[in-house]
Amino acid sequence: MFPLDVGTVLAIGFAVAVIIVILKTARIVPQRTNYVVERLGRYNRTLDSGFHLLIPFIDKVAYQHTLKEEVIDVERQACVTRDNIQVGINGVLYIQVVDAHKASYGINDYRYAASQLAQTTMRSVIGQTDLDKTFEERARINEIVVQALDEAAAPWGIKVLRYEISDIELPMSIKDALEQQMRAERERRAAIAKSEGERQSMINVSEGHKQEVINLSEAEKQKQINEAEGRAREIELIAEATAEGLRKIAASIQQPGGQDAVSLRVAEQYVKEFGNLAKETNTLILPAQLADIGGAVAGLTEVLKAKPQQ
Repeated sequence: MFPLDVGTVLAIGFAVAVIIVILKTARIVPQRTNYVVERLGRYNRTLDSGFHLLIPFIDKVAYQHTLKEEVIDVERQACVTRDNIQVGINGVLYIQVVDAHKASYGINDYRYAASQLAQTTMRSVIGQTDLDKTFEERARINEIVVQALDEAAAPWGIKVLRYEISDIELPMSIKDALEQQMRAERERRAAIAKSEGERQSMINVSEGHKQEVINLSEAEKQKQINEAEGRAREIELIAEATAEGLRKIAASIQQPGGQDAVSLRVAEQYVKEFGNLAKETNTLILPAQLADIGGAVAGLTEVLKAKPQQ
């Protein structure tokens, strides 16, 4: 080993002192971070991200704060609802430092304070809410907690961004009761759905019967219309045929010998009708002047002669 002279020792000592001074003087602050500097024990300034120089042995970095959003797990706590049901609630709190000076000197530990305040506020809110509403109104409960925490944390230099209920633990007896309630509700809905189906089925069947009756009545109506039209056409054709026959008979009467043929025809019909009358009853009706049949026929003939002249 070589003996060290005084000059070497002084040089080494000076180099070490320079290194210490540099370490005490130069500070590089990372992005999204603030350093709180104290000078002789008192607050001096807040360093933002970048390179900074301090006075050695006079200035010191007393606190370091990240400006990023922080997530704090709020431990499970026992809360009693308005209807006297005890539940265990876990939560997650999101906060962010917005003022490094207040976060350093406004409170000793803002993370612990925010967590405790979240638990206290949650117990208060749950105590004003029924058990059923606890599950249904999580968003409203979270909003109330955030509002209360944000107002209380303003002097601490932090901003409460969100609070989320991560879990709600119920007593086993309450779980059983809720399961029975949900089972009964499902059975009720199933019964309602079944009854609605049956009702709709009955409506469909009745609508089918109704439509069937309407169709049958329409068919019967159309049938009667068709039959009436057929009968009317039949009567019309018979009337036309009868009229045509009468016209032909009238024309024939006007021919030579027509009057004699008519008289003979009337006499034949007269005698025939008396014969049929005698066949149908035991009582025989005779005209008062049986011998005057020719006169009767002559009288009918005169009527036929006189008719066309009118």
